Amino acid sequence: MNSQRTFLEFFAGGGMARIGLGDQWRCLFANDIDTQKCAAYRENFGNKDLIEGDINDLSTRDLPADPVDLIWASFPCQDLSLAGERGGIHAARSGMFFPFWSRIEELIASARAPKIIAIENVTGLLTSNNGHDFATVIECMTQNGYRTTACVLDAKSFTPQSRPRLFILGFADEVTPPLSDTPPSQALAPPAMISALEYLSPQARMQWVWLAKTPTPLRQQRLSDLVDWDADNWHSQAQTEHLLNMMSASQRERVNALIRNGARRAGTAFRRTRTENGRSVQRVEARFDGLAGCLRTPAGGSSRQLIFAVENGTVRSRLMSPIESARLMGLPEEYRLPANNTAALKLIGDGVCVPVVQWLAEEIFEPSLASKRARNAA
Repeated sequence: MNSQRTFLEFFAGGGMARIGLGDQWRCLFANDIDTQKCAAYRENFGNKDLIEGDINDLSTRDLPADPVDLIWASFPCQDLSLAGERGGIHAARSGMFFPFWSRIEELIASARAPKIIAIENVTGLLTSNNGHDFATVIECMTQNGYRTTACVLDAKSFTPQSRPRLFILGFADEVTPPLSDTPPSQALAPPAMISALEYLSPQARMQWVWLAKTPTPLRQQRLSDLVDWDADNWHSQAQTEHLLNMMSASQRERVNALIRNGARRAGTAFRRTRTENGRSVQRVEARFDGLAGCLRTPAGGSSRQLIFAVENGTVRSRLMSPIESARLMGLPEEYRLPANNTAALKLIGDGVCVPVVQWLAEEIFEPSLASKRARNAA
């Protein structure tokens, strides 16, 4: 008998949730519409479990005949992100939540309800439509019998990247997650979440729970440990100086202090447009705290993250490579990225941090499912 837990992966991308769940879990189905992401998925996991295409075109016939332990979904975030136009969950891209949820309801109607549902998205979902969009997702789960909770987990606890993401979890009555009577830390349950809970119906409030688990920071690497110091595509000295001159005076002085110190330090930066003295100015804003900024998809030039390397009294600069980006997401070195840099960066920027999924699996999903097995054995 196969003892692996089973799961389905919607909006699968390159399969980063699958990697995070690990060998104790068996994927029975995966779906994505992006051709290049699907090609990477097949390259790394084969073609057996993947259906490429529009989620609207899926039917229950495409899904496994038996109930699974977990359904994972990272539905599109573009209409929820603070960096976007914020069309909300009913807009074209983030509105893909609703056909996904239709598939869930079809499974429930055919006695194939998953034991746990995990939904990952940007924290902007908490404030989208003044919190009503977050409440909509919770209500969908509650109306179908799931107890719900949510938490914000930041990749910086696990990898050298600042990447807070929202995780909404639904638990069937037959499983018991590790629970607490009180909210966790403000980092896991920020004020925006508490405010959004006010929009829940009385029934949804009754079925809301708080998790007892909080990640203990496990990060053992700094950004400098993941940077390819021997890369051959560093900018010319003139290009680097141009970028340094785009920094504010105070930030440029901090970089100069690092140079004078002679220490080996790596930092990252984005180009941002700021208003100064009534006019728009493009600035390079860098950080040298051992963390990279949140990885993004390469939609425009300013979304590409820069690396600054300070060493032996000099500073170099270049764009962050796909391999370095993959390391920041916790992908293993053997993971095969798309050969095209833009496709690789899009796959990574749209993905979920692998060690965060691993933590959820080990600390939340597996103990919750084990509680059901223990009751059945008793």
